[in-house]
Amino acid sequence: MWLPLLALLLGFLVGQTFTFSLPPEFAPYLSVAILATLDSTLGGVRGVMQNTYDAAILMTGFFINGTLSAFMVLTGEWIGVDLYYVVIFVFGVRIFQNLAIIRREFINRYLHQNIKKSQSASHEV
Repeated sequence: MWLPLLALLLGFLVGQTFTFSLPPEFAPYLSVAILATLDSTLGGVRGVMQNTYDAAILMTGFFINGTLSAFMVLTGEWIGVDLYYVVIFVFGVRIFQNLAIIRREFINRYLHQNIKKSQSASHEV
């Protein structure tokens, strides 16, 4: 449990220490990449909580979703249509769906169990 927190802290410190800037033309690609990463991460957390986690699915989804979304943004630029917004919408919906499922799993797993334990402990007394 401490290793991911340490990696997060290290990544934050590196990001604060070394700054770099990207040209504004890369903003749509970077935002889509961040959304694809967040979607895959939350999908992995959802899989762990539902006991359906598969590392191959996580990794292939991560790279295929990122590549396909970047290609859609590029194709939209070529044909003059803002497909960027479509990609943002799709990932936004998926992220909120994953968060809703994670929230329900968390409530069912931890909060309801704690309520049942406290009720059974009060009945024993």
